[in-house]
Order: sequence, then C-alpha cells, then structure tokens
Amino acid sequence: MLIEENLISGRIKMKRHGFIFALLVLFTMGCREPFEPEIENQEAGVLVVEGYLDSEGLKSELKLSVTTNVSDTVKFAPVKRAIISLISEGGSIFPLVEDKEGVYYFEQNIDENQEYKLEILLANGEKYVSGILKPIITPQIQEAGYVRDEQGIEVFVNTQGDENADDFLWTFEETWIFLPRFKVTYIYKPELRDVVPMKEEERIDLCYTSEVNSDILLETSSRFEEQVVFRKTITEIPEGDERLMERYSILISQKAIPQESLEFWETLKKNTDDIGSIFSPLPSVIGGNFKLEGNPDKPVIGFVSLGIVRQERIYIDRMDILPWDYNDPEFDDCFISPDTVFLNPAQLQAAFASGALLPARSVPGPMGPIGYYSTPRRCADCTLYADRKRPEFWED
Repeated sequence: MLIEENLISGRIKMKRHGFIFALLVLFTMGCREPFEPEIENQEAGVLVVEGYLDSEGLKSELKLSVTTNVSDTVKFAPVKRAIISLISEGGSIFPLVEDKEGVYYFEQNIDENQEYKLEILLANGEKYVSGILKPIITPQIQEAGYVRDEQGIEVFVNTQGDENADDFLWTFEETWIFLPRFKVTYIYKPELRDVVPMKEEERIDLCYTSEVNSDILLETSSRFEEQVVFRKTITEIPEGDERLMERYSILISQKAIPQESLEFWETLKKNTDDIGSIFSPLPSVIGGNFKLEGNPDKPVIGFVSLGIVRQERIYIDRMDILPWDYNDPEFDDCFISPDTVFLNPAQLQAAFASGALLPARSVPGPMGPIGYYSTPRRCADCTLYADRKRPEFWED
C-alpha cells in the first residue's frame, strides 16, 4: 500500500502539472482555440510488491497489488490468492499467509546467517522470484523523542549505523484520542421512550483514530561522524493540530536496508516528491528486486528487504505541550439548544428517536430534572469520525 499510495500520488502530481502547463499555454495563446490536455495513462497491471520481513518473529506484512491508471476510480487493486514462500539457502520453506485481500503476513524467527529468496506464485500461474535476500541486523533506536517549538511538535529518533547497517528506512503509525465538541452522558432508549444515563460501553465521547503514514524517510549513516544519525525528523505536527487535542502516540519502525534498496526508495521518493516534471522517472521504470520467471524483462515494481525491525513507541499528552489551542472550525457552529425537551414520552420520542439530536444536558427543576437540552449528534458523537474501541497497546 505504501508503494502504491506513493505511485498514485506521483501520477496525480504529474497529471496536475500537465494540466497547469496546459493552462499556461492556453493563456499565452489567448482564446483563439479551445485546448483540452491529453494525459497519457501509465502502464496498468504492473505487479507491485511491498514489504520488509522481520527475521526475529515480529509480525510483518507483504502487500501485493497491480498498478492502475490515473483515470481509474479504483486506486488500489490487490492481488489475491497468491502463494508466497521465503526459501532459505538450506532449503527450508517459510510460507506467508494471506491475512486480507492483497496482504500476506510473515511471523517467523529465522537464521540471520543464511541467505534467502522470496517466491511469489500468482493465481494465473505467473511466478516471480526475488534476488538474494541477506538479513540485516538493524541497530537499536538510541532515542525516540519530541521537541516543542513555535511551529508545533517535531518527533525524532537518534540511532547509529555500523559496517553492516549503513542505510535506513523509517516508517511510522500514529494513534490519537478524538474528542467531540460536547460530551454527553445520556442516551435515549426507544423501547423505554425515555432518556437514561449512558453505560460505560455506550460512551461516545472518547474515540481513537489511527493512521499509517506513507512518507518515505531515508538516511545514510556514513554521511555523519561515527555514523551517528542525530535527531532524524520522523514527523512534524503543526500548532493546534487535532492529533494533540488530548493524547497522541506514535510507533516508529527503524529498518536497515541494503544499498540497492536505498537506490530504489530514493527513486520512488524523487518520483513522488517532484512537482510532476515530465523528466521525472515513470513508475513503470522504477524496478526493484523481482523478476518474472521466464520473462525477466516484464516490469515489476517493489523491493522487499529482510532483517530485524527495531520499534519504539512514545506518547505525548496535550498537558505536556501547553499552550496548544486546538479548535476545529468544522464544529464552530455546534450548539446546545436552550429549548427544553420536557419529560414527556411523546416529546422525548419526537426529539430524539431519529438520532439526529442527542440529550446533552438535564434541565433542573424544583423537584429534579424536568427535561433535557439537545445538541446535534455530529457535535457529540465521536464514533462518526473515529473508532470507539481502545487499541490493545494503548497506555493511559
């Protein structure tokens, strides 16, 4: 998915650049003739292989897909029912298991002193074979942390390369708490035609959002004294960003990669970071370390590496970085209605049965609550934007 997302991004940028260029030509020529730019579709159906297989038993993924045209509505075309095996020089076979469409997982502790190859047999009978894979012992992450500045937060890592691990690729996954504009503690029960306090499992005021980032983060440690990579920026969170409205977590994965893999990732990064220059390398010529058996000239995109993945997770709380003035303008029109929905089954049903409005606050009376103030669901229900389920790794 990471490679496919970056290829899509690159093709879209190229398309956008072509369109802007066409507008400039049209402007300089005046309005004498209408001009419709034609953008040639890139080659579709090219196999895309993405993965870094951990050699110490950490669950890792290999993703298979085929490229699509810019004009296609489907941007990710998974390759299903493939048979994938990692084969050691001693003949041991380690199968990968299809977890979901186009995603195959590997969870084996293998001998890092041996060499391997990866074989991919597609449902149509095509067999793709990798070059020799040599496991790399990735150095530990020496430090993962963050700094606060005027622009926001910078998340970084420190590490040190060695003679066997000089080039690095970092990936990361982010998770954060999402809070709605208003917290409600009541729920309308249609079967009772009444409003009652929410149970813990019914809460809609605390949710979690997770994202896997597709940025390509590379570095060569031999560029620095004693191969120390100091404060490599992993991501930057701008001031007031939603991710730090309450509590934020980032899982950083550090992977040492071979030199030829670095060249592949640099080419892909250049292709996707450029503003769409017609001189940028096309996705179909990026290549990788796979060949189709019997037809080695057929293009294949992707570079699979093998080695130890080092991971570090950190948490950042909003209270630790104050002031952090989060305010999403999308919810600036949210309100709690001053009109009372009285404790009458018919009124409660009319107001809350559709679910568009929620009972937000009780209205006090001389003998107890006499009704409820309401608020639109979109202002109080975090499940409309995130997942209520707490991640297994989450720490308070």
